[in-house]
Amino acid sequence: EVQLVESGGGLVQPGGSLRLSCKASGFTFRTHDMSWVRQAPGKGLEWVSSSISGTSPVYADSVNGRFTISRDNTKNTVYLQMNNLQPDDTAVYRCNARYRNGLLHSDYWGQGTQVTVSS
Repeated sequence: EVQLVESGGGLVQPGGSLRLSCKASGFTFRTHDMSWVRQAPGKGLEWVSSSISGTSPVYADSVNGRFTISRDNTKNTVYLQMNNLQPDDTAVYRCNARYRNGLLHSDYWGQGTQVTVSS
């Protein structure tokens, strides 16, 4: 059974930091691109960052310089270090695993972890 389980969310004051984790199981982690997306209340999904094999991590402009994505293939886990958090970062954060095969791809999704930035 494929599982992506996020953790590490919570309530933090503006300027604070959190580190999210996404533990994967049930598939070959190292062959998948891993991404973080988020959904703020009343808004659609927003891509945040991706870790793609053979390339440097990529980030949305809104988080570039504040967030860092990393992965540990020995632990089947992807992380998102979030620094200098702002109220606009409040959202449910979900991880995504994507396997690419030519023009085709398949996706797995986690349930998400809530991040709330508020004073």
